[in-house]
Amino acid sequence: MSTLDSGLTLIKNASQRVSKANGWMGNAFKSWMPTGLYARALLIMIVPMVILQTVVAFVFMERHWNTVTRRLSAAVVSDIAALIDVYKSYPQDKDRAQLRRIAQKLQLVVDFLPAGDMPPPGPKPFFSLLDQTLSVQLGRQISRPFWIDTVGKSNLVEIRVQLDDSVMRIFAQRSAAYASNSEIFIFWMLGTSTILLIVAVLFLRNQIKPILRLADAAESFGKGREAPNFRPRGAREVRRAAQAFIEMKARVERSIEQRTAMLAGVSHDLRTILTRFKLELALIGEGPEIDAMRKDVDEMSMMLEDYLAFARGDSGEVAQPTDMALALEELRSDAERHGHTATVAFHGLPVVTVKPASFKRCLANLVSNAARHANTISITGHRDHRYLNITVDDDGPGIPADMREEVFKPFLRLDDARNQDEGGTGLGLAIARDIARSHGGDIMLSESPMGGLRAVVRVPV
Repeated sequence: MSTLDSGLTLIKNASQRVSKANGWMGNAFKSWMPTGLYARALLIMIVPMVILQTVVAFVFMERHWNTVTRRLSAAVVSDIAALIDVYKSYPQDKDRAQLRRIAQKLQLVVDFLPAGDMPPPGPKPFFSLLDQTLSVQLGRQISRPFWIDTVGKSNLVEIRVQLDDSVMRIFAQRSAAYASNSEIFIFWMLGTSTILLIVAVLFLRNQIKPILRLADAAESFGKGREAPNFRPRGAREVRRAAQAFIEMKARVERSIEQRTAMLAGVSHDLRTILTRFKLELALIGEGPEIDAMRKDVDEMSMMLEDYLAFARGDSGEVAQPTDMALALEELRSDAERHGHTATVAFHGLPVVTVKPASFKRCLANLVSNAARHANTISITGHRDHRYLNITVDDDGPGIPADMREEVFKPFLRLDDARNQDEGGTGLGLAIARDIARSHGGDIMLSESPMGGLRAVVRVPV
């Protein structure tokens, strides 16, 4: 059992190491991969083509070039060996005319040099398949000292063989000893690959465009903007996704319209009743009880407006370019009009496409929330190429860190962190976040450098 346990432990440790190595390799591979669909699709098309052509080229070079070159070189060396046999068998041919005639029929040029040392080895080419093959065949069939030069004359191959009393020099056509169609093969391979890649890039670009249009339309809808020219295009699957998006968008808009219509009816009925209350209170007269009832009716009217504003959201409003620096200045003026100290600063291009009334209500809720609990307010705006950030700081009591997400829930009011003497429905921050999210952004709360609360509105531009 101990041997079995130790074996299982080794297998378990090995599997864990393999799993870790696999995870590390997977993360490294993901970091090297491009993130865009267009680049990934091109990679999916290019990598198999490159691998296939590499394999084909290797097989062609290894099997075709090597085999053909070996056979051609063996044939040339066999002819040279035959000429050497003729030279040795017919010594009566003093001027070697018969030998040269035979060599000419073999498409070789032969002459003889005085006996002596062979020239030093010449430089070898980078791809020396012909040198290697000729050297092997000469050593195998002739077994005499030799010297070859495949570089000096591009169309000819020079071979020298040491004989007993002389040196035979042979010139052979390079094409007779070497498969010389490599350039044509590489040219056709690269040419056809380039044409195929160009066609693939053009085709793939047309297939990616509908997906990008769908992504832009979804992003615009998430920001509360319209995409009027969007319609299903492209392949069947992309058209299906686009049609599903259009139907989803229509259902969402229809639901919002129905909710808005229902709330408008409820608002009309309740406002009618509250108006009758106010009229009856005005006819009753004056008194402490009457003033208290008027105050309750006014509070009910305010609460009704807050409820309807929260439920209605920003439906019906169209996004348009808005000067945010001017909007922040209006908020500062409103805060100072109510006796608070406020400062405003904006950095970057101030014109941003938002729903102006609803977005101003979002910021106004944050500023009024700060003004209700603090004396000094700082409003800062910053716009870059991606986001618009509006920061509202105050010097009030702040909100505990564990409650900063809870305060966005509707009707939630904090007893410890905030003073409730001034009333409120607990919908201010909920309405503000709802408006920010309808623009594709959000609101984050944190501790302010001024000692109170910091609220940051971030929406994409």
